Amino acid sequence: MSNLPASPIAAVAAMGDEQVMRTFYCWPKWARRQQKPPPGDWTTWLLMGGRGSGKTRAGAEWVRRLARRRISPIALVGETMSEAVEIMVRGESGLIAVHPDHERPVLKGKNRLVWPNGVEASILTASDPERFRGPQFAAAWCDEVGKWPHAEEAWDMLQFGLRLGEHPRQLATTTPRPTRLIKRLVEDRHTRVVRMATQDNYRNLAPNFFDAVVARYQGTLLGRQELDGELIEDRIDALWQRAMFRPAEGGPDGRIVVAVDPPVTGTARSDACGIVVAGRQGEGVVVLEDATLQGIAPHVWARRAVAAYRAHEADCILVEVNQGGDLVRQVLAQVDASVPVRSVRANRGKWVRAEPAAALYARGLVRHAPGLTALEDELCAFGPDGKADGHSPDRVDALVWALTELVLNEMRPRVRGL
Repeated sequence: MSNLPASPIAAVAAMGDEQVMRTFYCWPKWARRQQKPPPGDWTTWLLMGGRGSGKTRAGAEWVRRLARRRISPIALVGETMSEAVEIMVRGESGLIAVHPDHERPVLKGKNRLVWPNGVEASILTASDPERFRGPQFAAAWCDEVGKWPHAEEAWDMLQFGLRLGEHPRQLATTTPRPTRLIKRLVEDRHTRVVRMATQDNYRNLAPNFFDAVVARYQGTLLGRQELDGELIEDRIDALWQRAMFRPAEGGPDGRIVVAVDPPVTGTARSDACGIVVAGRQGEGVVVLEDATLQGIAPHVWARRAVAAYRAHEADCILVEVNQGGDLVRQVLAQVDASVPVRSVRANRGKWVRAEPAAALYARGLVRHAPGLTALEDELCAFGPDGKADGHSPDRVDALVWALTELVLNEMRPRVRGL
């Protein structure tokens, strides 16, 4: 007969305090296969998983392993600085939590993590790719790359700095989204792609989460992405599909407009100010620039819109005035009163207004200049509820106004409230 305890509880009860702590922090004992580094010669480990599937824990434990092997310095990159600190470092499954006391790193200042053995990590935000210029790293953990603003630019800048040690490597953890960066990583022969589902981690999640959330979304398109960790190329119910985006061939040969969808307020929590520049090209349109800004004061977006007007030698600035009315025009006049401004007002829903614009794409009448990744992602995420990934589609709104002004108003009698 075996002398082993009859249950896990009995097994723990039979251990001494030191053995309990060693077992608790022994990640290889608890980790699922998908949470362990993949075998083979790879540069990027792309770990795509559903909500609560254990991505953050896998990332933190991988960095802990690097620190124990004295691989340094390490880059820790989040969508924003606050998310990098609160989730990757201080979170329930973050770096501080997964270390025993004697190995636990300490946060120095706002953006540096230091281990007792001297290993260091820099905390960076993907929203500011210029910060990647200069620093060098031996490894990197990048979290939620599917949500990064300026994703490809930030990723590329990081690659230039990932050049220390014998074999620099990086882990990218994310809920899958069909962004250009993720699709590029999936196709890269130096990437190892691992997928995890929320269900895989059911032992560590609250039972009511499965009753209230998983049961509701299981099998839906959103559930396949957010719970099953499946990379959905295009939304079935979206007006725009990625195959619609055609590269620009030459510049505009007609009118150019700067379309602005201003936010109601100008705080960090405000909607973005959509600013899109487009010009007439033959029978269609070429989209030249997405100058959208997030969480800024009115005079800031006004200066940005006027700068775009001048840079592209536009004919006018087209601005939606549903929220700000005459105040919106006044803000632009304070920056440059000589700039011609046309007001537009929407009386119909975003989806209805966007349908004719999407039809132009389907007919091949709209082309995109390089660098419009964020706009394309928002177009493909725009759903029948009038939102894009739960947020106001400010880029979409600005684009629709530009296309309406340049093409759609000529193709049918002018309709009030478009």
